[in-house]
Amino acid sequence: ALRGGEDIGSGFRRDLKLISEVQAPFRGVRRFFYVAFIAAAGISTFFTIPRLIFALQGGDGAPDFLETAGNAAINIGGIVVLVALFFWENKKEEEQITNISRNETLSRLPVRLSTNRITELVQLRDISRPVILAGSKASVTQAMQRAERYRTDLLKRGVLLIPVIFGASLKVQGKPKGFGTTRSAASAPSIGGDFEKRTESIAAKSRLRAEVRFKADIVSPEQWESWIRDQQESEGVTPGEDVYIILRLDGRVRRSGRGMPNWNDILKELPRLEDLLSKLER
Repeated sequence: ALRGGEDIGSGFRRDLKLISEVQAPFRGVRRFFYVAFIAAAGISTFFTIPRLIFALQGGDGAPDFLETAGNAAINIGGIVVLVALFFWENKKEEEQITNISRNETLSRLPVRLSTNRITELVQLRDISRPVILAGSKASVTQAMQRAERYRTDLLKRGVLLIPVIFGASLKVQGKPKGFGTTRSAASAPSIGGDFEKRTESIAAKSRLRAEVRFKADIVSPEQWESWIRDQQESEGVTPGEDVYIILRLDGRVRRSGRGMPNWNDILKELPRLEDLLSKLER
């Protein structure tokens, strides 16, 4: 988006806002009511202030001062609270868009499957649950060896191990592709209204599902490390520390933690691919 100019950048932002609206469908409704109530309280205050001045001056026909002051205080207090809620909603939306942007950037990172095919994580959605193991060579290797003991059960849950060893590879030029950019020719075709495109997409998914095994190697390590360090900083973790990240079937981050995962806990947490909970996760 940065390289493509304003048009691509605005399209990127629009796509993120659409995803944000799907994840928080009532935010717009809440903000509408905040604005409506702020306007109502403002109008009420507009008429209350002259009455308050009249009450201060006293005289015949003057309204009760305490009652008028109480009404004005309620209106002003309501405006302050509603304005604070409105800005809080905006802040939450920005945080959500940042998280969505990070997830979509992750989805464009490439991996090499066991068949030597290079694909982006976005193409593995609905097929597997990638588990990213990032850290020192010793920690990642040990975690991979422990995972081998549970290989069969992990495969039934769609787990795909992606080891990322910090500083193990040479830097390569290039930046990760952002959400909303042009897909590469190797990408699976999207499902459209046309029957032939739909058939081709289903066939591509089936071939990809057959190629997915227990482990995938990263392509463009510097991009992976950059994303993981950004994720660590956002979660308050020291960059470069051993971490693991478990993704959902829909590609979003399920959970993450320091160190390497406990495979017994993961087996208890993740449902099998054919279970109802997995179908709801897609």
